[in-house]
Amino acid sequence: MDDPHAPVLHESGGDEQQRLTDAAEHLARVCADPGSLPLEIHQAVLRHLLAVLVLRLAHLGAAHGSAAPDPNDTFLRLRDAVERDFTRTRRLQDYARTLGYSARTLSRAAQAAAGVNAKEFIDRRVILEARRLLAHSDHTAAQIAARLGFTSATYFSKYFHQRTGTTPLAFRAAARGARHPARHDAPQRLTAVGFIRSCGPRWMACTSITTGHRWRRR
Repeated sequence: MDDPHAPVLHESGGDEQQRLTDAAEHLARVCADPGSLPLEIHQAVLRHLLAVLVLRLAHLGAAHGSAAPDPNDTFLRLRDAVERDFTRTRRLQDYARTLGYSARTLSRAAQAAAGVNAKEFIDRRVILEARRLLAHSDHTAAQIAARLGFTSATYFSKYFHQRTGTTPLAFRAAARGARHPARHDAPQRLTAVGFIRSCGPRWMACTSITTGHRWRRR
């Protein structure tokens, strides 16, 4: 939680797996069916349940009784360079040249520390920022494309679609619940995705494919 660039892949099994599944299913049930709870109370309950799930995810990692390995210096340098320059370049070769490593060395370091190769690591950072801007700003797709270093909104849309399976505008509509707008005189209830995004980038990081924690069955 304190490091948004922490390793993204953790494995779980046995009782730990079941606890994660129970927490996720409980959150989904309460989100889908608030019962008679007022909107404000429902949102507060969801935040607490989400906190339980996030805390469990945050404590996954190394086997019991052993500490997770620290990222090596090569990965830390790549991580910092990506954070600094991802809006200027998405080419792995540019980072390799700047840092003085081969592209293969950077990919091995990223795979060991983050569970993905270096190019995927770069692309995930770009997509995370694109999602953040689409969900939390009123910038047009063209403005976001320019801000992220794309030469055109068309290229940005193609890049986003290839990596997320949806277009930027469709993602924005889903994030804001615009596909099923509520009546203006009725209180709006948050969808599961919309609620998680409403909690801000730090919460999003825990569920996002980019810098969040994800788990799989053994």
